[in-house]
Amino acid sequence: MYSFFAMMARMKYIERWALMRNSLQENISEHSLEVAMLAHGLAIISNEKCGGHLDVNQIALMGLYHDANEIITGDMPTPVKYYDEAIKDAYKRVENVASHTMINKLPDYMKKYYEPLFLPGEEAEEAWRIVKAADKLSALIKCMEEFRTGNQEFKKAEETIRQTLTEMNMPEVEIFMEEFLPAYDLTLDELQGT
Repeated sequence: MYSFFAMMARMKYIERWALMRNSLQENISEHSLEVAMLAHGLAIISNEKCGGHLDVNQIALMGLYHDANEIITGDMPTPVKYYDEAIKDAYKRVENVASHTMINKLPDYMKKYYEPLFLPGEEAEEAWRIVKAADKLSALIKCMEEFRTGNQEFKKAEETIRQTLTEMNMPEVEIFMEEFLPAYDLTLDELQGT
């Protein structure tokens, strides 16, 4: 008996943004779907407009599973996770153990398909960079949604995330933010008209 998929089903129980007052709750299952879609789109933009040669489907899968180890670790708030280098390095080790634990919940014949998703190597550095950018875009979109409901709690987070995205210096992110991000401020009626 293997418990990988039963564990994956528990992603919906892991809430994000634990330190913030949320108007709209978000779990890692919802977040991971959004990151997968955003990463896929960023990879297409990279290939079509920035001279990239990325496997867009592999990147979408990496986005889908990028937080799966949080089923074991929980969602560590960003201010804690990145407080200093010692905590950051320790948490990376915890994430690595959690990723290995998840892979070991699969039969041997499936492990080779999931290892690159949970434990991307140096060869996946550019793909992982796209996934990280998609993760930040997802966080920015969450902040925008919260702010739109009148929740001031996310104002500083939105500013910080926008700055982080700018500092990533990725043309595909700039293109996405110019061509797609403004639509997140539209109403449903306005979206249907575009």
